Amino acid sequence: MEKHRLRLGLLALTQLIVALDYNIVYVALPDIGRKLGFTPSSVQWVVSAYAVGLGGLLLFGGRAVDRLGARRMFMAGLAIYGVASLTGGLATGSDLLVAARAVQGAGGALLTPATLTLIYRGFAEGPERNRALGVWGMAGSAGLAAGSLLGGVLTNYLGWEWVFFVNVPLALGCVIAAPILLPADPVPSSGGFDVPGALLATAGSALLVFGLASGTDASWGTLRGGGALTAGLVLLVTLLVVEARTREPLIPLRLARSRGLATTMIVIAIFQGTLGGGYYILTSYLQPVLGYSSLKAGLTFLPLTTACMIAALKLTPALLGRWGIRSTLVVSTIGTGVGIAILVAGTTPTGGFWTLLPGSIVWGLFGGVAFVTLFASAGSGLAPHEQGVASGLASSTKEIGGALGLALFVAIATGSSDRLAALHTAGWTAAVITVVGGLIALALEPSRPVSQQSVDPEILEGANL
Repeated sequence: MEKHRLRLGLLALTQLIVALDYNIVYVALPDIGRKLGFTPSSVQWVVSAYAVGLGGLLLFGGRAVDRLGARRMFMAGLAIYGVASLTGGLATGSDLLVAARAVQGAGGALLTPATLTLIYRGFAEGPERNRALGVWGMAGSAGLAAGSLLGGVLTNYLGWEWVFFVNVPLALGCVIAAPILLPADPVPSSGGFDVPGALLATAGSALLVFGLASGTDASWGTLRGGGALTAGLVLLVTLLVVEARTREPLIPLRLARSRGLATTMIVIAIFQGTLGGGYYILTSYLQPVLGYSSLKAGLTFLPLTTACMIAALKLTPALLGRWGIRSTLVVSTIGTGVGIAILVAGTTPTGGFWTLLPGSIVWGLFGGVAFVTLFASAGSGLAPHEQGVASGLASSTKEIGGALGLALFVAIATGSSDRLAALHTAGWTAAVITVVGGLIALALEPSRPVSQQSVDPEILEGANL
């Protein structure tokens, strides 16, 4: 049983690493921008380049997990992630840092579906999986909490480079532990690999995310902005045509058309878009408007991320067991929108930690529940050999939604000389869009089947943590 707990602990730690990097970078953005010569609008590329690499390769990564094995892709993703983090910390110019972030995203594109697949296959759908996902979500929230504080400490005392260096020993430790704790992969599938589909999915997704991210500093009418966006959409439409005629498609279209996964993909895109936008808005309020240091800004994030951590671990499994996926997702997503609205109301010219505290707690509690529930929904009712591609689809829409949200909210927040008024407009927009996402979740089936078929018996035996 102890080994089973350590396995889940390892999977949770990888989520903590990814989440740590996400929040730690936000807090360090102002220093990175100044030291490496980014403009106020182009500094978002430190975030967006990661989204391009991740979003562009997630579909490929999900299918690679199904075909080549979750443990192999888990270790490969961690290795790429660690090397790219080291390169980012050593960067002396903006171009190298952006490139390193894109490669880091490519590592995440293998790591994310591998981690989720190991959870989906290792724990029975229902209470056991909900509990495992709660631990996984709690680790992600802990990463956000640690990132907000650690990012401030490292940037303040050691320099922005250390927000990347900190990933290296963590990734190395997980790579060493993986062959000891994770079950061996089955013999790789003898079926063919959809090379045309992989190329179209990677190019289309990457161009789409690139176009969305470029629109804020290159304008939608340029080749970088609208041109890339249009090309990405064309390639993704072409992908659907090709997949419909392929015997062993990269993306089984019946999965993408299924009511549960399709609805989940829409809601997760909205949720991630307003999450990324909300973090950008809060960071822009604390540092450029109030003049907070990176350390003080990091401390202000703590109530939000701590509430999220508690909700993921303690509230989510209980709510899923009592209400089911649909009701839990509807209530938590709408509650997240309400929390964002309360937070925006606290962003006054003389505000600060205490005026932001009520909104931070509400947003954190409901957001922590919603995040875990979305991934419980994505893996619900699917066969083991489809878990990788399903997690890839859900994660791809998450990243595309995040890029779209960041592009939208950066444009709104920098579109006026009155910075605080512009941030308020962006914040209220994020709150309304999040509530709409909760209403869309009503399209889910009211009850979800509980299947034991996706369980690795060895892991299930020790699933009671």
